[in-house]
Amino acid sequence: MSADRIVVGWKDTREARLAIRDALPFLTRASKVTVAEICTSDEQDAATRRLRDVASYLERHSVNCQFDVRVHTSEPDAGYLVRLAKSEGADLIVTGGYGHSRLGEWMFGGMTRGLLQQAPICLLMSH
Repeated sequence: MSADRIVVGWKDTREARLAIRDALPFLTRASKVTVAEICTSDEQDAATRRLRDVASYLERHSVNCQFDVRVHTSEPDAGYLVRLAKSEGADLIVTGGYGHSRLGEWMFGGMTRGLLQQAPICLLMSH
C-alpha cells in the first residue's frame, strides 16, 4: 500500500485525535491529505474552524492537506466518506473507531460499521 492520497474522517473526539496521531507516519509521506467533517447545517462555521485547527496541526508536521466540510444528507456518512475517497483517488481512509449500542446503531446507523462494510480501500481506525 502506497498511501499516497489519504482521506481523514474527522469528528472532534478522542478517537479521531488518536487516529490522526497513529496515522501521522502515513500522513507525512502522502502527497495529498483531505480532512473531512460531516455536520449539520447550523454547525458549518464551527466545523470549518475545527478543520482549520486540524489542518494547521498537520501542516506543522509537513503534511500537505486540505479540508472539506459537508452537511448531512440522506446519504449515510460512511457512503459519503467512501465516495470522497474514490473521487480523491485515495488509498487509505483514516478515522476514529466508535462503538455504539446495538439499538443506537440500528436507529442512527454506524459510521464505523458502514466503513468496514463498504470501503473498497484500506482503513486505519483508532479507538
